[in-house]
Amino acid sequence: MKLPQELRTDRLYLRRWLARDRAPFAQLNCDPRVMEFFPGALSREQSDAMVDRIEAHFKEHEFGLWALEIPGIAPFAGYVGLAIPRFEAAFTPCTEIGWRLDAAHWNRGYATEGARAVLDFAFRWLQAGEIVSFTVPANVRSRRVMEKIGMTHSDSDDFDHPLLAEGHPLRRHVLYRIKRPELG
Repeated sequence: MKLPQELRTDRLYLRRWLARDRAPFAQLNCDPRVMEFFPGALSREQSDAMVDRIEAHFKEHEFGLWALEIPGIAPFAGYVGLAIPRFEAAFTPCTEIGWRLDAAHWNRGYATEGARAVLDFAFRWLQAGEIVSFTVPANVRSRRVMEKIGMTHSDSDDFDHPLLAEGHPLRRHVLYRIKRPELG
């Protein structure tokens, strides 16, 4: 069965990446507000390499981080989607839900709306038993989205991100989980 390559909601279009998405994605990735809870801003080359990894993930898994379009408002506003983390931790292997939106589109419910569509895809099409998400404890905006989409946090799941050096101020992460509804 072929998986859907795009998702739609009342206000959003989640689609595969286009060449024209690279420039606004690079701008988003060097915005200090957007990158506040990441180790640093990305150069244009690093941003393009991330898009290449996203596309490679789609080719390998038939799902990934969809480019987020807000029809009539923004041809590219960031991404919302699924990824398989490239590191080992107590909760891996797993499928992670994530989002990164241009700050101009924050506080309008777009991340929550897109994430709900992505969760529906994960549970309906992938038959995923569980989806996780993680961030640093101070990232209240992302944590709020996680909670709005029904994810729960347990202090016992918190972890030190293995790709960040010991002592790095962003190393500690909180982990949120949601199980497929029929699994409770």
